[in-house]
Amino acid sequence: MNLIITCARHLEPETEEELRDILEEYGDSDVKISITKMSGILTVETKLEPIQVVKKIKEMLLDEPWSIRYCLRIIPIQKMIETRIEEIEKTVTELSNQILEEETYRISIEKRNSDLSSKEIISKIANKIKNKVSLEYPDKVILIEILGNKTGISILRKSDILSTEKTKRSISE
Repeated sequence: MNLIITCARHLEPETEEELRDILEEYGDSDVKISITKMSGILTVETKLEPIQVVKKIKEMLLDEPWSIRYCLRIIPIQKMIETRIEEIEKTVTELSNQILEEETYRISIEKRNSDLSSKEIISKIANKIKNKVSLEYPDKVILIEILGNKTGISILRKSDILSTEKTKRSISE
């Protein structure tokens, strides 16, 4: 899985159809979309590059705000792993070379169906990364999306995550 999509509860089938159409338009007619057991969450496996998908959908949204009705957030995932603190720590360490020496970072954790301690995860990761932390304006966000026994990890710029609501709001300002 390389994208996590959030939508309003009970609109998962409509969201799935919307995504299929969009991704097919961009050249992936063989996309795998799963509606998870968690309300309002879909996972997507596309052969397209996830960060590029987010950029293209953002452009589409800026051109035609009405074209996306169901997707609320589109989150690119660089690596999927089992939900275990050691695995998360190891994977973030492997991906942390994406944070340049002078860049600041922040760790964001979204947990669904998990008892892992966010505090413990953050302290283990923060001990491994030498860069400065910036909670307000980080250059990069270490995103940890825990969905039960699977965890998606990405190191992204804030602009790599698409919130359709915020993007539509920015158009009207």
